[in-house]
Amino acid sequence: MRLDKYLKVSRLIKRRTVANEACDNERVTVNGKVARASYDVKVGDVIAIAFGGRTLTVEVVAVAENVGKDAAAAMYKEINA
Repeated sequence: MRLDKYLKVSRLIKRRTVANEACDNERVTVNGKVARASYDVKVGDVIAIAFGGRTLTVEVVAVAENVGKDAAAAMYKEINA
């Protein structure tokens, strides 16, 4: 699954266009490297998203095309950095 779609489906970012812009502005890294929106997300990847002054770091636990609001948080595990 594409990175921008994963960020939207997992509800880490509200809209896919916003996720796409975050990738274009180099605010999203995967496994320590700046990632493009087309990056293919795999289980075990570590995604870091810069939100203003703070950075959210998560590990991908599951990749699914359609997920309900309740199950979205189960797609990743937050890492305290």
